[in-house]
Amino acid sequence: MTKMKILGISALFFGTIGFIWLMIHLAGAPAILDPKGPIASSQRDLLLTATGLMLLVVIPVFVLTAVISYRYRAGNTGASYAPNWDTNKKLEALWWGIPIALVGVLSVIAWVSAHDLDPYAKLNSSEKPVEVQVVALRWKWLFIYPEYDVASINELPVPTNTPINFTISSDAPMNSFWIPQLGGQIYAMNGMSTKLHLQADEPGDYAGVSANISGEGFSDMRFMVKARSKTEFMNDIMDAKSAPKQLDMAMYDELQKDSIMEKATYYQLEEPNLYNNVIEKYMSSMHSGMNKNEMNLDAMQNEGKMDHSSTDQNVYGEPN
Repeated sequence: MTKMKILGISALFFGTIGFIWLMIHLAGAPAILDPKGPIASSQRDLLLTATGLMLLVVIPVFVLTAVISYRYRAGNTGASYAPNWDTNKKLEALWWGIPIALVGVLSVIAWVSAHDLDPYAKLNSSEKPVEVQVVALRWKWLFIYPEYDVASINELPVPTNTPINFTISSDAPMNSFWIPQLGGQIYAMNGMSTKLHLQADEPGDYAGVSANISGEGFSDMRFMVKARSKTEFMNDIMDAKSAPKQLDMAMYDELQKDSIMEKATYYQLEEPNLYNNVIEKYMSSMHSGMNKNEMNLDAMQNEGKMDHSSTDQNVYGEPN
């Protein structure tokens, strides 16, 4: 390989990297690199730390590949020729030791961050959290505010600098609830209830998406988070309380039908147990599919005839 070819390949490689960086810069930083909350900020830092540590191995490999290819090219008669050379303890210790050490460091970071960023862990704050129940439908998101007796479709108003406690389920195929600028995704599954705790530190509009393919309308299953001051948030809540539409079971049955709703809609909440009803209808179907022995076992548990000491969560995924 000639010197000009080596330089051409190197220029192409670094030129491609530069072009990608320029396109990202012109298009704006990806949402996950522009966090607006404490959870997203910690996840961004974790991503950059892990990437930086891995580049400590990746970059030298690419550099050494170019250097070795150039130095030991066929036309370089000045390079040493050692056909019987097969080992070097110091070099082997170096190129095996560094990756092993990095894997160890990454393992510790992953272990610590997995606990620190546990989606079920509540956020430390002097502010009272806002409770939001989320139901994934086809192909829309239903947000229920049980403390305020209001609900909305595809729009999620929240106060800034206040923890938001999400309780998430699905009344459709399994989905994934994700607000990239506030935190990582968590799955929404029918008959189950998962939790997520997030917070917005700055006012703004943040896009939320479905991160799991769930059918024909999946790509349009988007919503907008409206992070506002507490006063503006309460104004939105009061407007919802006077909304012309009411969310009862009849209205919910209409919302449950397959459809794409591009316009955000607010409702007065007339069915306070709506979220529990969504989950319990799947629990009922599970009971109907039990065999006789399973039903007897379930009945004994309900009557308290069995030891529950090993059970630390109820059917909704909440601590007993």
